Amino acid sequence: MWEQIRSNRRKSMVLVFGMALLLVGLGFVIGEAIEPGLGVLGVLGAGVIWFVLTLVAYFQGDSIMLASVGAQRIEKKDHPRLFNIVEEMTIASGLGKMPAIYIIDEQAPNAFAIGRNPDKASVAITSGLLKRLNRDQLQGVMAHEIAHIQNRDVLFMTLLGVMLGAIVIISQVFLRGMFYSSMAGGRRYQSGGRGRGGGQAQAVMMIVALVLAILAPIIARMLYLASSRKREYLADASAAVYTRYPEGLAQALEAISGQPGKMEKVNSAVAPMFIINPLQKMSARGLFSTHPPVEERVKALRSMGGRVSFEAYQRALEQATGKKTRLPKSALAGEAQAAREASAEDADPKEARHRTREAGDLLRKVNQFVFLSCACGLRMKLPPDYKGDHVECPRCNRNVPVPKEQLAAAAAVGGVMSKGKQGDHREGKRRSSKRK
Repeated sequence: MWEQIRSNRRKSMVLVFGMALLLVGLGFVIGEAIEPGLGVLGVLGAGVIWFVLTLVAYFQGDSIMLASVGAQRIEKKDHPRLFNIVEEMTIASGLGKMPAIYIIDEQAPNAFAIGRNPDKASVAITSGLLKRLNRDQLQGVMAHEIAHIQNRDVLFMTLLGVMLGAIVIISQVFLRGMFYSSMAGGRRYQSGGRGRGGGQAQAVMMIVALVLAILAPIIARMLYLASSRKREYLADASAAVYTRYPEGLAQALEAISGQPGKMEKVNSAVAPMFIINPLQKMSARGLFSTHPPVEERVKALRSMGGRVSFEAYQRALEQATGKKTRLPKSALAGEAQAAREASAEDADPKEARHRTREAGDLLRKVNQFVFLSCACGLRMKLPPDYKGDHVECPRCNRNVPVPKEQLAAAAAVGGVMSKGKQGDHREGKRRSSKRK
């Protein structure tokens, strides 16, 4: 797999270089269109925007993306089963450090990985995924996300996203400037060129700038999405090898695509990082799809047979897609392993109810709820800002006293957590400003 990582880095550099050329070209053309001779300043302006966005993405990008979806970090005591699965996949993948684990309060099942390197990486999982997936399926999803970290995909996608963002910003500023200038009846772009005998040349440059400002974001987005699709197949193959149970990931992909739901907090910048894009139809194909079609991914995983290896996945993928696929020679030369059987605990009929209760308790703990037990056996939850002195039990109508001390402690913990997050953000900004 080291060969694949090196290959990813080479391809990443080519794509980043291509996006950089597009960014520089856009800055130069816009500068020349505004005023002949300002092309160099346009390039410098584009470079400054890219540099600032890159600094923010490199040092605070993971925190920003996790905060944008409302992810909250959890510890091993909060969900031992999930931590055990992530630990297993960390060891199986050979990753040097276990990623931090975050929970997202969303009923739609999904997950993604983020981080600038394997030593500073995180995996985020929705509460809906914890409720719906059994151990084997959850293991497949976590293996897929850890594969993205191991293959250095997360940093690459972040950098490409920054490039895309810079190109969109520059294009939008120029196009909006042209729109407002035309609305105001201004013709200062043409008049300045004509005064120096360059009116015709500047008019041509203006047309080129307009065309490039419209096409550059589209081209950049196509490059960004194409690179995302290619990495999904490798992550699926890696997950099959790590778990030795391709069926687990196949079932997980079906479960996620079968109950997509709507994720209110997810934006288009974060969506491509999820194992299945929550903002896109599951069967989407073409240049603007962020992921390969789910049915192709599932078919490839289920066609691997009883021996698990990258070579088996390559054959299965070629059969599923009808296209030639090239995986690294070092991976193909690896020894095939026998696929294992399904976990025994997944056959327990009570396991599904246990998963739902476990996920619910985790969310209540993360959100600092206080639990009350009535004499009739009913367990009730109270938010930390509850103001009443008692709660009426909906089952037996008893008045249950509210433990004010526990509510105050929960509210205090919530306040400390909020301040801690704000402090971490301020500290990150202070360190970033020092580096600048």
